Amino acid sequence: MSMIKNILFIMADQLRWDYLSCYGHPHLHTPNIDKLAARGVRFDRAYVQSPVCGPSRASCYTGRTVFSHGATWNRVPLPVGELTLGDYLRPLGVRTAVVGKTHMVPDREGMARLGLNPTTELGMIISQPGFDPYERDDGLHPTPLLRNKGGMLRYNDWLREKGYEGENPWNDYANAADGPDGEILSGWHLKNSNLPARVKEEHSETAYMTLRAREFIEDSGDTPWLCHLSYIKPHWPYMAPAPYHDMYGPETFLPVVRSEKEREDPNPVFDAFMKMEVSEVFSAQGTRETVLPAYMGLIKQIDDHLGRLFDWLEETGKADETMIVLTSDHGDYLGDHWMGEKELFHEQSVRVPLIICDPRAEADATRGTACDALVEAIDLVPTFLEATGAPPADHRLEGRSLMPLLRGEKPQDWRDAVFSEIDYAFYAARETVGVGPSDARAYMLRTERWKYIHFRGFAPQLFDLEQDPDEFTDLGRHPDYETVRQEMHARLLDRLTARKNRVTMTDEGVRALRRDEDTSGIMIGKWG
Repeated sequence: MSMIKNILFIMADQLRWDYLSCYGHPHLHTPNIDKLAARGVRFDRAYVQSPVCGPSRASCYTGRTVFSHGATWNRVPLPVGELTLGDYLRPLGVRTAVVGKTHMVPDREGMARLGLNPTTELGMIISQPGFDPYERDDGLHPTPLLRNKGGMLRYNDWLREKGYEGENPWNDYANAADGPDGEILSGWHLKNSNLPARVKEEHSETAYMTLRAREFIEDSGDTPWLCHLSYIKPHWPYMAPAPYHDMYGPETFLPVVRSEKEREDPNPVFDAFMKMEVSEVFSAQGTRETVLPAYMGLIKQIDDHLGRLFDWLEETGKADETMIVLTSDHGDYLGDHWMGEKELFHEQSVRVPLIICDPRAEADATRGTACDALVEAIDLVPTFLEATGAPPADHRLEGRSLMPLLRGEKPQDWRDAVFSEIDYAFYAARETVGVGPSDARAYMLRTERWKYIHFRGFAPQLFDLEQDPDEFTDLGRHPDYETVRQEMHARLLDRLTARKNRVTMTDEGVRALRRDEDTSGIMIGKWG
């Protein structure tokens, strides 16, 4: 099989799997993403390793689960020794860059211990999780935070060149609206979400990042590349530029998925998350009705810009040598299950879209098909390594290459459960339930039928997805399901103990040491 030359790795932040027309949304039409699915494989059951931006992305970049790589929340650094996509692909001559968000925090303490200066080429690579920061922009720049970071933002400089004035055009134009009396209405307030952003559409974040991705590809010439085009939207602030801000009304909204039954004697951790401010606000009448037009419009805008980018790749012939991957780092509750944001393990939060288009002839048999295999975000790194011909790293990577599925093969030993986890130490919910930072942990295992969630120090949750696909009835304390809970707990323990921590020696290295034992001169247990 020929090797893939380029990879366009697209991630839209906080994009729910069911808000694309190729995944069944009846009113939000995304023809360009649908076209990508028609040229590739749509994975219908893809799950993230953690329903939080930072840890989820770290798993996408390392191919390892969250408590293996250690970046358990947004501001927790990825340890300096963890290898990422750039570390695997750069030795092949593949230029590996980010355009947009990574949400990774450098391990400054580890770098200082090793004498690594972030201003050097090596230091920059390590501090930017292996990516060339061609246009790194983590997308959240309220003015106080921007000042704390030195006030520098390339997108702001570009906006000023376009005539937008002020200290922080990102805050005052791209994520703000005009009030009736000339005041600036902040996109940070959800009540303003259905108003048009003050920025022109062609100068919005989505338009800018798409432009920069194209410039990176042009700048790369014939050099092989991986471009991680990582959109901040439709993540909050939920504010779309005209005309995308009011394309969708109540008749286009998916029905809210929640039941009063969920609030009757709920699991203590779930109860604590339902009582956080963001959940109470999203559960209030009028919130999702105000937010959904912007959320849906931002997705439509991404689809339109991707369409232009895909057309350009076709026109230049690059589409024939480029694998295109589209996914998200997690979903968005949007008021479902009485929740806002993400964090817990309902399908709205932990399940994501995943579409992969492999241009090679070996993938022709699966074009336009849907795959119902249970896949995880950690499967992306081994997929990219196999596609580009990079050496495997099975002793370190915890995912599996999706290449057999893209070729139409059905491995008999494919996983029958997916795994996700969260460190909720950083949320008000932890204080509500009264546990310490090291005990605020939860783990999910989802099989074909069951979803089991283990909360350290609390009763578990259990959902029968066959009888209760909406996850309204928690069987975590129901006496009739003790056997199921024990079986799922045992399977979860097996998954936890299967993680790979011997990362500095390959399995072949282990075998070689075993073979060399008798020739080394070290003798243990010999009688004579």
